[in-house]
Amino acid sequence: MVNAKSYILIAVVALIVGAIYFITGTGVKRSGLNEAETVTPRIVSGSGDMRKEEKSNTYELAKEITTPDGFINTDNKPITIKELIGKKVILVDFWTYSCINCQRTTPYLNAWYEKYKDTGFVIIGMHTPEFEFEKEYGNVATAVEKFGIKFPVVLDNDYSTWTAYKNRYWPRKYLIDIDGYIVYDHIGEGAYEETERKIQEALTERMAVLGERGAVVQELTQETVSRPTPRSPETYFGADRNEFFGSGAPGVSGSRNFVIPDTLNVSTLYLSGEWNIAGEFAQNISVGSKIIYKYAAKDVFLVSEAKETTTVEVRLDGKPLGAEAGADVVRTADGRTVVKIKEARLYRLIQGSQSEAGTLELIVPQPGLKAFAFTFG
Repeated sequence: MVNAKSYILIAVVALIVGAIYFITGTGVKRSGLNEAETVTPRIVSGSGDMRKEEKSNTYELAKEITTPDGFINTDNKPITIKELIGKKVILVDFWTYSCINCQRTTPYLNAWYEKYKDTGFVIIGMHTPEFEFEKEYGNVATAVEKFGIKFPVVLDNDYSTWTAYKNRYWPRKYLIDIDGYIVYDHIGEGAYEETERKIQEALTERMAVLGERGAVVQELTQETVSRPTPRSPETYFGADRNEFFGSGAPGVSGSRNFVIPDTLNVSTLYLSGEWNIAGEFAQNISVGSKIIYKYAAKDVFLVSEAKETTTVEVRLDGKPLGAEAGADVVRTADGRTVVKIKEARLYRLIQGSQSEAGTLELIVPQPGLKAFAFTFG
């Protein structure tokens, strides 16, 4: 019996060792979040040495994509920054699909890609998620198709490439020239004409370096001018970031029955009914729960999802929405205005013509809705 037990123990150990070897040999090895790989600049000689030295004293070299979690629009093949250095001008755009600022930038990215893709230009959409549901490949792929994105998209779920670029914003664009240097970057929306001029300059340099004939002269994409308007701050439902929560103490998770106070403060989130406050979201437990928010803005958006399609009634100052109803709001036969929520994404509730103040009320008829954030425009 002793010998039999010994053989069994040896066999078990061997199986464990074999399994570990198989996993480490075939799995993806992930580096730490703070590990950055700098690309090697394009090798030049002769007169190019002086230009390279000037660049190295002025600009940082691009960072490589690290530990990617998936690729879209690449024929299921991995892509790297280093394989494009010396061949293409690269625009790395950090975005996430439920971000309204990113969504408003996307039409410009699509236009630039179509205009310049045949002259040595490529965009890499670096999708770094804000919420857990944005890590799901299917969700990102659906968003890419919905927004008409044709350029390559890389999933950066562990923030490793984001960290390598020392980024902190959605969206943010980094322009990498033919030699591998970051020659321009821009945070947030706007500056579209400025960015496109930089793209044209980098493409003109590329043509000269590679000895190609022609000129990169195209009319700049028409920029939609929007005047800054007073607006409420981005407001989160989850305990991790709900600093504007008025129904209870911010930062506290757990289930509780909430009551709307008699007096409402501007830019403050209130809940009615029983809700479970989790780290990223608040999920209603009771029937007929409510969300109340007294806002100041032109546009109001809600990041939300539900396990089953949930028809949420939307009221403004106690009444159904009128002309200001957002793209995701519909009017029912009995005159109510509602939004049907299921897939995890950003829903457009109010899209007004000018910044206004109002009290937004959402009535949730059934349990299971997850609300992540209000954003404003």
